[in-house]
Amino acid sequence: MNDIKKDHSIGEGTGAVAGAVTGAVVGSVAGPIGTVVGAIAGGALGAKGGGAVAEAINPTEYTNHFEQNYKSSPNYVSGKEWGDYQPAYKYGYDTYGQYQGKKFEDVQDSLERNWDATRGQSRLAWGEAKSAVRDGWHHIERAMPGDADRDGR
Repeated sequence: MNDIKKDHSIGEGTGAVAGAVTGAVVGSVAGPIGTVVGAIAGGALGAKGGGAVAEAINPTEYTNHFEQNYKSSPNYVSGKEWGDYQPAYKYGYDTYGQYQGKKFEDVQDSLERNWDATRGQSRLAWGEAKSAVRDGWHHIERAMPGDADRDGR
C-alpha cells in the first residue's frame, strides 16, 4: 500500500472512530438502542469526513508539523510533553471532518464534552487542550476549499 493510500485510510479510520464516539454520546439520550444507532451513523459520517480531510492534509505530515512546533505555541503549558499534546492535535484532526463546514467556536462545547473520552493519557484538561485542538482545526481549514473560517483565526 503506498503512503498516500495508507494516509487516506488512516484519515477515514480516525474520522470513523471520532464520529462513532460522538454518535454514541448523542444517541445515548434515546437509551441503549440510540447509543448503538448513533455510533453506527456517526462512524459512517466520520469516515467520509475523515477521508476528505486526509485528501487535503496528510495525517502524518499534520502530526509531524505539530510535534515539531507545539512548544512554540503561545498557549503551550510549560512542563507538558508531546504525549500530552498529541491527543489534542489528533482530536482536532479526527473531528474536523465530522464537523466540516462549521466554525470551531460553534462546536467547541460538543468537543469539550467528548474530550475526556478521547484524551487517552494526556494530562491536559480541556482548558489547556482546547487551543491545540483549535490550532489543528485552523491548520486544516486553511488547506480545505470552502471552509467556514477562511480568515485564519
